[in-house]
Amino acid sequence: SFGVIADIQYADAEDGYDFGGYRRRYYRQSLNLLRDAVEAWATERPPLAFVLQLGDSIDGLNARSGEAEGALEQVLVVLGRLPVPVHHAWGNHEFYNFSRARLVHTGLNSRPAGAGAGPPAGDCQAYHFSPATRFRVVVLDAYDLSILGREPDSPRYRESLRLLQEKNPNDNLNSPAGLEEPRFVEFNGGFSQAQLDWFNEVLKFSDEHQEKVVVMGHLPIHPDASDRVCLAWNYEDALSVIHSHQCVVCFLAGHLHDGGYCLDSHGVHHLTLEGVIETPPESNAFGTIYVYEDKMILKGRGRISERVMHF
Repeated sequence: SFGVIADIQYADAEDGYDFGGYRRRYYRQSLNLLRDAVEAWATERPPLAFVLQLGDSIDGLNARSGEAEGALEQVLVVLGRLPVPVHHAWGNHEFYNFSRARLVHTGLNSRPAGAGAGPPAGDCQAYHFSPATRFRVVVLDAYDLSILGREPDSPRYRESLRLLQEKNPNDNLNSPAGLEEPRFVEFNGGFSQAQLDWFNEVLKFSDEHQEKVVVMGHLPIHPDASDRVCLAWNYEDALSVIHSHQCVVCFLAGHLHDGGYCLDSHGVHHLTLEGVIETPPESNAFGTIYVYEDKMILKGRGRISERVMHF
């Protein structure tokens, strides 16, 4: 079994609202909800094997108030009470607070040291691990293609900006207004070809060894488990890699605070978790997933519903 949680977006700030101005965000309270989740996970029997934190652990507000390091420290202290590893996806809010180069040196870098853990291409954060026999988890880097967190003079930044401006003529690149493909906004990102090639090789290995694979990344990759805005830029490319193999049973994402779910045409479950940040103080938004030979059972808390995912 393992824990799942998304979009904590902690900041020591009064409640605020989303960009639309009508969805309440409980910045300070989110840390308390994380504490409740950690306490609940700590009492699980049998104990959890690990926890997946699906990105946006602290809010972009921290960058403006100069509190990024302190806010992250508070979140990591709470997660550090768990006696099991926590695997982190990096989301847009991580990059509002830190450069990619800086994130590598924080507790949000859960990628194991040593060769073979991730793709050879530059600073991509993708990796995989096997917590049990014939079971593998792949962590994807959904901001490998992105203008967030990178130096403006870097080749990857320029490549990403070119793609973004090609698809989004708006002055404000965070605005999807009038776009045919509204996912091409600055707060999203995508997967480089190098990462997709690496991903394909990992899944090939898992096919050959008859493994079941769970994939996680901050951005959803299926339109039926997301709205049209919150998808990864080149989600079709990631989907086509998954669909060319037999082994993937589930894709876990965050980013869309409402959550989402679908079972796709290839039998892959796409689960987008509700965000902690928009969860009222009296509720919560986390879950535990129990893995069996032929299914996974999500026991959700608060806003996250229970779900049986057969494979």
